[in-house]
Amino acid sequence: MSGAAVRVDTNSPVPPYEQIRAQLAALITTGRLPEGERLPTVRQLAADLGLAAGTVARAYRELESASLIRTRRGAGTRVAPLPTPLQHPDPAELAALARRFIAEARAMGADDEAVLSAVRGALRE
Repeated sequence: MSGAAVRVDTNSPVPPYEQIRAQLAALITTGRLPEGERLPTVRQLAADLGLAAGTVARAYRELESASLIRTRRGAGTRVAPLPTPLQHPDPAELAALARRFIAEARAMGADDEAVLSAVRGALRE
């Protein structure tokens, strides 16, 4: 993972595996981690973050389930080609994504206006 850093806030109410999953998913979907980029091994990332290997393994499993990464024996874990965008995103998935964002933003101390401002700013980018 060239230059992309994953950080875990142990004081956050968001579980560490979810923090890892969300950060890596964002890096992948925004192109900061390009297709084919090799990710650290589960053990290496766990050691780097001071976490149990099972925590990182769960994040990797969820990313693999979402088709964002692929793990192959001998080739390691790499960023998968991005899936083709859906024509009409599933409203339930969008709502779940919004709830996760709001939970993380509130854990950082953001109020409703700050959350909305962040979303508006991101939409303008």
